[in-house]
Amino acid sequence: MYSDSGKMVVETTLDEPVSETIMRDLREVGAKLKLVVLPRASQAGVLDRLKEWDLWGPLLVCLCLSMTLCAAAADKQRALVFAAVFVVVWAGAAIVTLNAQLLGGTISFFQSVCVLGYSIFPLNIASLGCLILSALGAPTLLRLGLVGVSFAWATRVSVVFFSEIISEDRRALALYPVFGFYSFLSWMILIQ
Repeated sequence: MYSDSGKMVVETTLDEPVSETIMRDLREVGAKLKLVVLPRASQAGVLDRLKEWDLWGPLLVCLCLSMTLCAAAADKQRALVFAAVFVVVWAGAAIVTLNAQLLGGTISFFQSVCVLGYSIFPLNIASLGCLILSALGAPTLLRLGLVGVSFAWATRVSVVFFSEIISEDRRALALYPVFGFYSFLSWMILIQ
C-alpha cells in the first residue's frame, strides 16, 4: 500500500486487539479444516491455501486427538497416552517432512508439517466416533469401518498434496512414510 506522497506504507497487526487476532486465526484454521473436510475436484486453490502454513491448526488438531485418546485410556495411563500421541504426531510429521525434502520436494518444513497436521482431522473424527461407539457398546467391526474411512480420507488429502511437490519417479518413496504415519495413528485409535 502506498501513501499520498508515494511512500510505501506497511500495515501491521501490532496495535490490533488480542480478541481480533485470535478470531482471525480461528477463522483461518476453520477455513483450512474445511479444505480438508470437503476436498474439491480441482486441487490448485487448495494447495495454494495450504501452503500458507500456520501451526495453530495442527496444534489444535493434535491436542484434540490426544485428549480424545486419553479419555478412553485407563486412569493411570492417561498422561502416557496423551504424551505418546503428541510425540507420535509431531515426530511423525517431522520424519515424513524430512523424507519429502530429501527426495527433492519443493516445500518448506513448516508447510509440510502444517498439511500433515490438518490432514489428521479425519482421524480426530474417527477417534471421537470410536469413543462414542465404545460407550454405546457397538461392535468392533463398526469402529474398524469408521477408522478405515477416516484413514483413507486423511491419506487422500496428504497424497494429493505430496503428489504436487514430489517428482513422479520418487512419489512412491515419499508416500510410503505418509501411509505408515496414518496407519500408526489409525491403529492407536482402534485399540483405544
